[in-house]
Amino acid sequence: MNYYIYLIASVKKFKVKSYVGYTNNIKKRLHLHNLGKGAKSTRGRKWKFIYFKKYLTKKKAMSQEYYLKKDKKKRKLLMLKFLTKNQI
Repeated sequence: MNYYIYLIASVKKFKVKSYVGYTNNIKKRLHLHNLGKGAKSTRGRKWKFIYFKKYLTKKKAMSQEYYLKKDKKKRKLLMLKFLTKNQI
């Protein structure tokens, strides 16, 4: 089974918020976030994928999710790259 880490973002009142997570079904997970059934901090917003990457094991995905959550510089770079391309 494949696992994914992902970075999603939302813009509300000109403020950008991001969230990092992992899942084994990336489309369903984004759908749940947008329905308000995701993590508590993601409720009430419309989310878009900024970045995702596939891993072969849950352990590796969880490990990489931890590093992406802690690496504020990488998150910011991924956000800026996406925002300049898509203007969300």
